[in-house]
Amino acid sequence: MTEYRTLLGEGRAEIEEKRSVFIGSAAFVTTEEEAVAFINRIRAEFPDARHNVYAYLLREGAKTRYSDDKEPQGTAGIPVLEVLRKNGCLDAVIVVTRYFGGILLGAGGLARAYTEAAAAAVRAAVPVLRRPAIEYTLTCSYAEYPRLCQLIERFGGAPKEPCFAADVTLSYTIPEKDADRLLAEFTEVTGGKVLPRRGKEDWEKVPV
Repeated sequence: MTEYRTLLGEGRAEIEEKRSVFIGSAAFVTTEEEAVAFINRIRAEFPDARHNVYAYLLREGAKTRYSDDKEPQGTAGIPVLEVLRKNGCLDAVIVVTRYFGGILLGAGGLARAYTEAAAAAVRAAVPVLRRPAIEYTLTCSYAEYPRLCQLIERFGGAPKEPCFAADVTLSYTIPEKDADRLLAEFTEVTGGKVLPRRGKEDWEKVPV
């Protein structure tokens, strides 16, 4: 697994240009099926809209798709796709819904409006770095617990809610690239008494 830029979740933004309303909706997806389902959901949400322009970029199979949805060729789908490319976002989909306001915008005006709505939607969905991470679980004494939490955070890890019993059981997620360095640090500061158990591989999302 390698890290890449994507979106945290879903986001929406709206702009108006010469009485035409452009509603940008963006989302994190991992498959073409998820991208198509999101596009269809937006279409169903705005069934009376004149256009639902979309674009998506996926890591899986390096798939790229876009649609002008009856706008003049090159004025809508490609500008929306370029927003994803310029933000370096993969596994992401954008739909820009347009309600026509009665005034023609021209090719340049359309491209600018679609670009602005798509960019605003990406900002609302929050660009993040998605990077490989590993989950670990450890057991330590109450005296060791605060120091170990500090170490986890110093190495970029994310401690989860601990379980307090006779000892403390703590799970945490750590970026894959930092996992071994943290394990070595645990060995040094605890004299080898704390041995974290490796769990599942996961992803973490870090705002950029």
